[in-house]
Amino acid sequence: MAPTLKLALDLSFTHTEGAWRNPGSWVNYPYYTQPDIWEDVARVAERGCIDMVFFGDGVGIPDTWEDSIDAAVKWGLQWPRHDMSPTIALMSRVTKHLGFGLTFSPTYMHPYYVARHVASLDHVTGGRMALNLVTSARRSDAANFGFDELMEHDKRYERADEFIDVLKGLWSSIEPDAIMLDRETGEFADPAKVHYLNHEGDFFNVKGPLNMLPSPQYYPPLIQAGASPRGLKSFARNADIVFVSRPSASGMVKFRAQLDEHLAEVGRTPEEIQVLWPVHPMMGESTQHAKELEAQLIESVPLEAGGVFMAHKSGFDFSTLPQTFTIEEATAAIQAANGSTAYLPKMAEMVGPGELLTKKMFQQLGRETMIAGGPTLYGTATDIADQICDLHAQTGAGVGFMISIINFMPRNAVDFVEKVVPILQKRGVFKTGYGAGTTLRDNLGIPLKRWKSPA
Repeated sequence: MAPTLKLALDLSFTHTEGAWRNPGSWVNYPYYTQPDIWEDVARVAERGCIDMVFFGDGVGIPDTWEDSIDAAVKWGLQWPRHDMSPTIALMSRVTKHLGFGLTFSPTYMHPYYVARHVASLDHVTGGRMALNLVTSARRSDAANFGFDELMEHDKRYERADEFIDVLKGLWSSIEPDAIMLDRETGEFADPAKVHYLNHEGDFFNVKGPLNMLPSPQYYPPLIQAGASPRGLKSFARNADIVFVSRPSASGMVKFRAQLDEHLAEVGRTPEEIQVLWPVHPMMGESTQHAKELEAQLIESVPLEAGGVFMAHKSGFDFSTLPQTFTIEEATAAIQAANGSTAYLPKMAEMVGPGELLTKKMFQQLGRETMIAGGPTLYGTATDIADQICDLHAQTGAGVGFMISIINFMPRNAVDFVEKVVPILQKRGVFKTGYGAGTTLRDNLGIPLKRWKSPA
């Protein structure tokens, strides 16, 4: 049987949250913006047959905590953030197979711009782009796009669904064989194969067509992330890949079963959508040594930053909570503010239902959540490979892992590729080459289905 495991490297914010203070971070490079580091990381990832490197994004400096950017600026929390599009173009020039995931927010951005931008990158990379769409509950993002308050939770997903309809409609507006290039007649393209979209919806009015050539993948794979019941419905309707954190194998299996139920409701099969679970390899000379390294990493993040992180991710100012509170009370407060509760299930598992938290305890939990939003894998390279194999066996086919390098970058990316990947390959779990496919969709084995207007 061919290997079924998929692996992606999460390269989001590897320069922030205290990681920059640790030995091995950005060694031999002046700073994370230097082009050479990204070219080298791309070469390393392709050498390890990694399917995709992934970049999360956001457009505001966190300011939810105490209504100020000061703490985030001071501690280097979730900033600086650059547009990684030029970096992806750069990385694509030194690789042939590696895929790239780029993030946009359908909550604030316009689908015409995103459709054109991502299709252009798909051309530049030779068909190796994926688009990650994340509904935003970040107050700083909203303010930078002219929104005075956060959009209501379910409304964010309603907008995202329509955003994706417009996106796919625009990608479909130029048929694959529309370009003629007939030198004898002078006809460049067939007008019968270039179509207006004429979309009129609750959030967008877009005439179309897209004013560019169809991209190599036609529809670059769509990634969606989140954990809410409304989000599940959106994933089943739209996504090719789902990126969601669950702290245990049982939680992963439960989520996959829920997703498959929603897929059946919309007439899709489980084979049409893949799940990437984030895991955090903490490699050391032993399990104990790896846990000591994690403790050092957590301690490198100031305690206050834990609260700032949770406030930013949820859209709710936790500094306003009373001196003691429960996770359930925090959840209710976030929901009342139209924020996101995506990070709270992990906290609930860490402390148990109904347990009273102090603000200091909450900041510590936030700090730990910041460092490891999914299962942390401790130990030697063999130990980590064992745990990946166990998780893969328990969660089944059609899944993979987003490897988050949370401590030393680029050193640990090199260590994972050179030490863990060969073990996975030797065991027949992970591929030793990319195969004959030329696009990211080919490499991931995601079937292409032509978009049909919901109207």
